[in-house]
Amino acid sequence: MPQTVAPGRPDNEIDAETFARLQRIVERETGIALAEGKRPMLQARLATRLRSLGMAGFQEFLTRVEGPDAATERASLISAITTNVTSFFREAHHFTLLQDRILPPLLDQPRNGARLRLWSSACSSGEEAYSIAAILLAAVPDANRRDARILATDIDEQVLNRAITGDYGPQQMAGLSPVQRGLLFGPTGSTQIRSELRQLVGFRQLNLNGDWPMRGPFDVIFCRNVAIYFPRERQERLWQRFADLLAPGGWLLLGHSERLSGPATAAFRCEDITAYRKIG
Repeated sequence: MPQTVAPGRPDNEIDAETFARLQRIVERETGIALAEGKRPMLQARLATRLRSLGMAGFQEFLTRVEGPDAATERASLISAITTNVTSFFREAHHFTLLQDRILPPLLDQPRNGARLRLWSSACSSGEEAYSIAAILLAAVPDANRRDARILATDIDEQVLNRAITGDYGPQQMAGLSPVQRGLLFGPTGSTQIRSELRQLVGFRQLNLNGDWPMRGPFDVIFCRNVAIYFPRERQERLWQRFADLLAPGGWLLLGHSERLSGPATAAFRCEDITAYRKIG
């Protein structure tokens, strides 16, 4: 039975058994291996949710998450454990590479009526996807009238809802150069992403460790700073799935702490810093 405490003030510790059960749910639902050292982080992030529900403690939350009507609370749990650290043009060398080397050979595809597809596979609140769109639109100003599109996916529906609005505050816009700000927001000082960019991006909820409805092929896949949270075997399976969806010569861009491993390495050659190209 849950401990009795003052209403709206959940006990501030997750006991070992409750944490272990939450760990299993998290790994099953997301593929993320939640280490013991993450227990304080999870406590802090879930406390707000517990207070809003008037729950007495984390055991009561676990009962809800394991119950038959668990979808909403599992979404809260996933949002609590995902790390949504992102920014526009983050790891800038990838966007320089996209602009100078990756896109130029591909631009004849949309110009000649063929498709061009890019995937931001862990897009968080949208900054990465809109940065990709800004580079693409600068290269092909009429991209919206061509068969050129960017798929942007994330497991966390809460951050996806923010991404879809395309509205950002001073904190997200800090550090942008005048040129970058113009590419993203236009010349008027707006906080809203340019409509031409929003039209290029389609946002969808997707679990990278679940089923994928799309069949590809993709010309470029960004998967940065998410696989580091997966066990090695899940990482290697993910790399292989990306290889299967990439067009010959397609590019896979990883985060600065990530490297290809396992059988998929035979399908790629390293072309730049955490930038891999499919052989063939």
